Amino acid sequence: MEVKGVTAVDLYSLVSSNEPEYKNLLKELDVVFMQGWIRTNRDNGSIGFIALNDGTCFKNVQLVYDNTVENHDVLSHLNTGAAISFFGKLVLTPEAKQPFEIRVMEFNVEGNVDSDYPLQKKAHSLEFLRDIAHLRPRANTFNAVFRVRNTLAMAIHEYFQNEGFMYVHTPLITSNDAEGAGSTFNVTTNDKDPNSFFGKPVSLTVSGQLHVEAFALAFRDVYTFGPTFRAEHSNTKRHASEFWMIEPELAFADLEDDMECIEGCLKHCIHKVLHECVDEIEFFNQRIDPTLKERLHAVVHSEFKRMTYTEAIEELKKAVASGVKFENPNIVWGMDLQSEHERYITEKVVKGPVFVTDYPKELKAFYMRANDDGKTVAACDLLVPTVGELVGGSQREERYDLLKERMEQSGCLKGLEWYLDLRRFGGCKHAGFGIGFDRLIMYCTGIENIRDCQPFPRTSDPIKY
Repeated sequence: MEVKGVTAVDLYSLVSSNEPEYKNLLKELDVVFMQGWIRTNRDNGSIGFIALNDGTCFKNVQLVYDNTVENHDVLSHLNTGAAISFFGKLVLTPEAKQPFEIRVMEFNVEGNVDSDYPLQKKAHSLEFLRDIAHLRPRANTFNAVFRVRNTLAMAIHEYFQNEGFMYVHTPLITSNDAEGAGSTFNVTTNDKDPNSFFGKPVSLTVSGQLHVEAFALAFRDVYTFGPTFRAEHSNTKRHASEFWMIEPELAFADLEDDMECIEGCLKHCIHKVLHECVDEIEFFNQRIDPTLKERLHAVVHSEFKRMTYTEAIEELKKAVASGVKFENPNIVWGMDLQSEHERYITEKVVKGPVFVTDYPKELKAFYMRANDDGKTVAACDLLVPTVGELVGGSQREERYDLLKERMEQSGCLKGLEWYLDLRRFGGCKHAGFGIGFDRLIMYCTGIENIRDCQPFPRTSDPIKY
């Protein structure tokens, strides 16, 4: 008798495939060996059923056992969370809810659980699960979230690598805050002089953009994808102190090229999730957001519209005049659009994804290219239904004199002379954007709180882990 070591993902792939070689492989399987964790265990004395998850896919495997199994009393009393390994006979069950089951022949307890194990067969609130972040990956919601996170991370690299971009690792410790916002975490040592290690004040990065621009002017199309940090005392559902950013930079590119890249990247990522996380998306659609599948498919098949900031302001003024109630109803040109305004534009006016372009220069960072009107910059924000802003990008200011003037006005020239050098030494027009990776996960899952999309979230709350 030949025993095959198999995984759940292998078995589900075999039974769902119509390929002849897979069918032949399935016929060869008789007794299999598996390992995993018990999700549920119910026994009526003569027969018992275990839902087992082995970590390789979202679906569980059904195990069946009876009182002839050696140490039946031990097996029948194993609780949720216990780790086991076992030999069993694979039985196809095409007429049942599950396409196969495994009838246990022998088993071994790899790790039992104490009686105070906090995850039980009942619904737990997301708030409760946040407090046990080391265990919550075992809960269905978070098991699905982190599978989607993995798929999206791979999709990001796949898209940019296939498009000829080079991956650059930008530093996490920097002497600038990129945006000029000042919300940084300072890096110090235990020395009495906090500047003694690096010779100047340094902080954790808020963006890899400035550094990755230097590589774009040597390798043309590049991207960085890594953690960034903001020392903001914000307790909203959309803000975290540590989060991941995707930041591509395109040489010889303008704002229109930038928007085309944004659209291509997002459509690729969402398409990947829809096709590789079918069970997870179905779970989210049933349990979290009943509109999820519909709107994700709509984004993949839609044309991303364009609207200037000025046009958006006019639409918001019309909305207020027609009786629409905003929490911030004072709509004037030059204001910073709030989430409610962004959502109104994308959900009610455009009814789909829309790039809002040409923002007032006072609202945007120093590096964005000035438009000819002297009032706006070549910037874009991608707004999507239910979330609002998902991506921000711009054409960079490539003109030395104009950039230097903006940097002097912003008070950020000192220490960034090297950034100006990029314009003196073979500079060219270029553009880039940033996608908040955790917010992208929120959008693709329907999860409303960024803390539930990160393995161990970092906010202004006390750190437990």
